Amino acid sequence: MIDDIKKTLWASADKLRANMDAAEYKHLVLGLIFVKYISDAFVARQAELKLRLRDPADELFYGDAADEDIAAELEDRDYYTSENVFWVPEGARWEALRAAAPQPDIGKRIDDALSLIEADNPKLKGILDKRFARAQLPDGKLGELVNLISTIGFGDDPSKARDILGQVYEYFLGMFASAEGKRGGQFYTPASIVKTLVAVLSPSKGQIYDPCCGSSGMFVQSEKFIEDHGGKLGDVSIYGQEANPTTWRLAAMNLVIRGMDYNLGKEPADTFTRNQHPDLRADYVLANPPFNISDWWHASLDGDARWEYGTPPQGNANYAWLQHILHHLKPTGRAGIVLANGSMSSSQNSEGQIRAAMVDADVVEVMVALPGQLFFNTQIPACLWFLAKQKKRKGEVLFIDARKQATMISRVQSELTDEVIERISQTVAAWRESSHCEERSNPLPVYQDIAGFCRSVPLAEIAQHGHVLTPGRYVGAEEVEDDDEAFADKMQTLTAKLGEQMAKGAELDALIRKKLGGLGYEF
Repeated sequence: MIDDIKKTLWASADKLRANMDAAEYKHLVLGLIFVKYISDAFVARQAELKLRLRDPADELFYGDAADEDIAAELEDRDYYTSENVFWVPEGARWEALRAAAPQPDIGKRIDDALSLIEADNPKLKGILDKRFARAQLPDGKLGELVNLISTIGFGDDPSKARDILGQVYEYFLGMFASAEGKRGGQFYTPASIVKTLVAVLSPSKGQIYDPCCGSSGMFVQSEKFIEDHGGKLGDVSIYGQEANPTTWRLAAMNLVIRGMDYNLGKEPADTFTRNQHPDLRADYVLANPPFNISDWWHASLDGDARWEYGTPPQGNANYAWLQHILHHLKPTGRAGIVLANGSMSSSQNSEGQIRAAMVDADVVEVMVALPGQLFFNTQIPACLWFLAKQKKRKGEVLFIDARKQATMISRVQSELTDEVIERISQTVAAWRESSHCEERSNPLPVYQDIAGFCRSVPLAEIAQHGHVLTPGRYVGAEEVEDDDEAFADKMQTLTAKLGEQMAKGAELDALIRKKLGGLGYEF
């Protein structure tokens, strides 16, 4: 049902945008979904309080108070903020906006409502994007959009409503990323990649950090993982940073919709030159930095304490990201990073030396080669780096080649299925816990190399290959099952089939020539 709801809402919303650029329109849609959520949460809490204030058995019982006194009591903001529910001023509540949807000034009314919400909720200061009055939509379309968003909610259960709204929000982020192409992909990491990172890292307790957090997809997926495995959200603290002001706002809104507490820094800022969390040492780091950025360097970064394994080249930030992340890891922490494939083998400038130093220091734990066409915005092949300062399996690196593991979900888009993600994460977990001689007491299977898919490689062998970390170099070729058909017989069968297809092609060619000849064409 939820998938049908998401598709219907997207189709309707996309139809309403007329000629507006998806990059502009997304802020209108996502902003309205956000207001709808916090208003729904407020109304649900208000309804709960109203019942309690009239219940003689409840500690909040308000006696025989008149209806207007109850109404006044329901406007006490402490009732809401004490339960982590955003206080929504009366003029900013969704019903007021829905009632005003047909009015020509609905854009200004929405902007005013956002200003009221920010003024009464310091945590949202500077977060909400007030651009509705300036929206370049045909007359009436913004009101139609308000009416469309009004259909989201579905039920009186606040937790269920929050989950549905959260799923719709995340779905719209992904669809806008696809619609925007390259620009959209700058802030959205495909879900299957995020799921893979989270499944391998298995976050449970402690601090989770993303130094280039985009729209907060890493945090949302971590939340799902923790809840699915019986953990509590209160056991983790979320820290992020994002340079793009618009995306920084989207990230905060995404986390608020999910009911997650967070620290995204005081402002949107460049991670390298204006680090918002300089003293943070995290238990888990998940990141999808922009690939191969060349304009990242600043003179102030020369001699920076983060460059433990060597100063990164000024023309490519890949190894700056890796070292920044290692710098912010606790001694027992783990990190998962998405980078372009070139990061595994490049020897330009100082990259080869930095990679060698990292391998020799035994902080590279797992390398995963990914299939193509996973991203909305680029065909650049990507890989996953998993880093750890205190590896369980020292002196070796696990290589996984998942390039053939994708499932196509459209003509141009692929994904990793849950089964493939499970296979990767279970392989890593078994490898971490396995050793060649110890007795096993856990339920994981003993790790084994699988030709063409995974292999555990000692550091000495990696050094012999010039510290190149491309999995395909180490895992070997996939074993081919013997189908018991002799080569000569197979060749004869294939030759016969080719002859049949060529003959059919000649027949079709002759038929086309005959038809065209009848129309006066000469050959």
